[in-house]
Amino acid sequence: MTTTSLKLGFIGLGIMGAPMAGQLAKAGHQLFVFTRSKVPAEITATAATLCASAQAVAEQADVIFTMVPDTPDVAAVLFGEAGVAAGLSKGKTVVDMSSISPIETKAFAAKINALGCDYLDAPVSGGEVGAKAASLTIMVGGPDAAFERIKPLFELMGKNITLVGGNGDGQAYKVANQITVAPNIAGVGGALLFASKAGADPAKVRQALMG
Repeated sequence: MTTTSLKLGFIGLGIMGAPMAGQLAKAGHQLFVFTRSKVPAEITATAATLCASAQAVAEQADVIFTMVPDTPDVAAVLFGEAGVAAGLSKGKTVVDMSSISPIETKAFAAKINALGCDYLDAPVSGGEVGAKAASLTIMVGGPDAAFERIKPLFELMGKNITLVGGNGDGQAYKVANQITVAPNIAGVGGALLFASKAGADPAKVRQALMG
């Protein structure tokens, strides 16, 4: 995929989605967006076109990104009334950047593939700070060729971008990453509780632990 202006869609303009979509708009791409909530100022400040539905986004864009809270939300956006699937035509690409079920992701990919389109699951880590700084880690599952086409767009939103396997593997890697991080978070919490009970200043202990 070239770096010239492309027709891109972005569905879900929350804490993460808005700055991510903003990075695509800043790069000069033509952006079509849909959100069920109020359109954030950072999007209204761009030349993005607000669409009436996810279907309308898919009809206009060649690559459609989704960034919504959970598995049922992705299902509704893709396959619900006036959803993405209803607006797709052969050759388009759907990229789900939500953090959802790996099993359901495989089912979603199969349905999108049956319409003649590619599907990438690309959950992220790095939080709102990473989204605003375009420094997200992006874990991608899907076909090699589709990944290579979309990678220049991922690079507008993140710094550490890895194709980890086929559809569903991006989500599986994200879950594995969360499992790895959870004990560390619990450990820090336990350390701060211990320090507090021992009479130390938890804020200073936290500062020392974080370097």
